[in-house]
Amino acid sequence: MAEQESAAAGGPASAVPPVRPHPVRPPSARPPSARPPSARLPSARLPSIGLPRAVIALAGAVVAVLLAVSPWYGYHRDELYFRMLGERPRLGYFDTPPLTPMIARLSTAVFGDTVVALRIVPALCAGTLVLLAALIARELSTRELSTRDLDAGRAAQVLAAAGTAGAVLPLIAGHSLLTLTPDLVLWLAVTLCLLRVLLRGDGRYWLWTGLLAGIASYNRDLIVLLLACAGLGLLVTGPREVLRDRRLWLGALLALAIASPNLVYQVTHDWPQLQMAEALRADEGADNRIAFVPLQILLLGPPQAVVCVAGWLRLWRDRRVRSLALAYPVACALVLLSGGRPDYTGAFLLYLFAAGCVTAAGWRRRTVLVVALAANAVVAVVLALPVVPAASLAGTPVAAINEVARESVGMRDLAAQVGQVVGTLPADERAGAVLLAGNYGEAGALRRWAGDFGLPAVYSGHNELWWWGPPPEGTRVAVSVGYPPGRLRTVFADCSVAGTVTGMPGEEQGVPITVCRDPLRPWRDLWPLARHYS
Repeated sequence: MAEQESAAAGGPASAVPPVRPHPVRPPSARPPSARPPSARLPSARLPSIGLPRAVIALAGAVVAVLLAVSPWYGYHRDELYFRMLGERPRLGYFDTPPLTPMIARLSTAVFGDTVVALRIVPALCAGTLVLLAALIARELSTRELSTRDLDAGRAAQVLAAAGTAGAVLPLIAGHSLLTLTPDLVLWLAVTLCLLRVLLRGDGRYWLWTGLLAGIASYNRDLIVLLLACAGLGLLVTGPREVLRDRRLWLGALLALAIASPNLVYQVTHDWPQLQMAEALRADEGADNRIAFVPLQILLLGPPQAVVCVAGWLRLWRDRRVRSLALAYPVACALVLLSGGRPDYTGAFLLYLFAAGCVTAAGWRRRTVLVVALAANAVVAVVLALPVVPAASLAGTPVAAINEVARESVGMRDLAAQVGQVVGTLPADERAGAVLLAGNYGEAGALRRWAGDFGLPAVYSGHNELWWWGPPPEGTRVAVSVGYPPGRLRTVFADCSVAGTVTGMPGEEQGVPITVCRDPLRPWRDLWPLARHYS
């Protein structure tokens, strides 16, 4: 070819022989070791495949349904607690970082002090989860830059959105303001950024990963679980070349800078999150281990669990994203070892499901999967949302399975029943009385409806509330909710049970309401006895 070009240019008549260039192999013929890092990873430019309208519609429908049912039942005990914590803004609390309490504070300040106001952000988070699941499916279905089936890619996105919208865990997290609520969104967003680093070779997403991880640390420090498992996966399975990108370390520094106030709080308060983790392990660890494997199937639903298996296999077969496949079993092992809650792996299941939808979109009997997902969505709505009438909830499978549902009924009634007992006190005792709450849910309820039922100040030795201090010295009368009367009689001169809480499908059912008089020691000496974490 070079000789023909030379002849055409009069080359043979030249006294200088033509220069023969070294043969250049096409990029596809180069050995892998000879390719530069940018060639070993896909280009950052992907085909323009927007989210299908069905995905947008599903996300909007989820938000609308969750907002519609948000006033049903009532506040969950955690919501009442976060509302109470939000009244005292801090960089951290003993049992939780500040993000969720701050969401509660902002929600009540902007939208009003109602249960609906607290649930606007969770509903939006659930809709965002649907979009993120579809985006992850999109990322994985546009891996091959030469040829692709656009219809299958859109089908994968719709399947991922529909399966997420009709899964138990996202609906529970979207109905109530829990620490789980922002966690799922932030974790799935981090996963999407990791996929864009691994599949597109776009190191800019390391910076986004750092930003999101830093923000997530203000909700729960568990974001370390996702990052550590994914990092271990990269070290073990590769591609290790992405670890040489300086933007990875810039992202890590960004995450550390954002999280540093939270870390300072932990260091200066003797690592309260580790103390809480140990308390939870001792209190719930055995039950969590027993429930772990069944809940890995039920957190999303049995049809989604089947697709998760397909997703794990899809990730494992692709070296570029094999690290995310390895991350899930490593996370499971760590959660089991520590006795953590089974839902700590919820975000892992969601990205595995989205990955599996890419495979499932090509199944011949995809209709069977669609029908199964639809049936699961009906069951998920009944289990996760306040569909069963509150008066009939106790004793149903929903109350047995969904602790969020059973702990969302009757909290106002609890405050009303305590108010009735307070109302029976003589006027001089009522003026100087205080309330003692056995747990943060009771304390939050008594605080929320104090004005409605004429309740005095509430104190509790549970978690963060213990750090708020004891009642004032000189307080003679305390109305206790939840503390065992026998224990109270050891520290007060006189205690009498004035009633028990009724009409509650959860753990508050039957707790005693006790009127105690004349503490035997100063409150500052009694307060250490009230401290408990769970």
